[in-house]
Amino acid sequence: MRLLSLFALLALMFSACASTPGGSNSNIVEAGQREPFDAAQYLLGPGDRIRLIVYNEADLSGEFTIDGAGQVSLPLIGEVEANGLTVSEWRQAVDAKLRGGYLKDPRVSAEVAAYRPYYILGEVERAGTYPYQSGLTVLNAVATAEGFTYRANQKYVFIRRDGESVETRYDLTSTTPVRPGDTIRIGERFF
Repeated sequence: MRLLSLFALLALMFSACASTPGGSNSNIVEAGQREPFDAAQYLLGPGDRIRLIVYNEADLSGEFTIDGAGQVSLPLIGEVEANGLTVSEWRQAVDAKLRGGYLKDPRVSAEVAAYRPYYILGEVERAGTYPYQSGLTVLNAVATAEGFTYRANQKYVFIRRDGESVETRYDLTSTTPVRPGDTIRIGERFF
């Protein structure tokens, strides 16, 4: 009886450690504590594609991708820093550069044409990189990856937000949000 109790305790400790990567370094977030994706506060980063419109200047308008250094190369004005800026802040930076000796009164509009992709791995049928779509949830991401494997833990999901170094454990619900650049890991269940 004691041996059986010891075995059960060890199995419980093992599953707790194995289901939380890095042991105590992972954060645990309850279902009600998630922050939804806010496009107005979204910070641009490498891999995002931006649509720029400079009115009455078709040669300066178009879609541009933020490179690995966080820069956007634009005609006439060259490199404009975008990494860590909101779309509004980046639009103002482009406007300021155009006013700096290129155009008298530029009217500039900008929006995100395509967000950087998200990544899903672990116990899904087709792990990989997928394009982000507004309103994406973890269950939508799993469906895009062709569903859970038979070993998948369908109670929790681990997400490392873009720019963070530690995964956070979330309750897996139908409303668990995904943000651009997230890495989603579906863990394995042990029992």
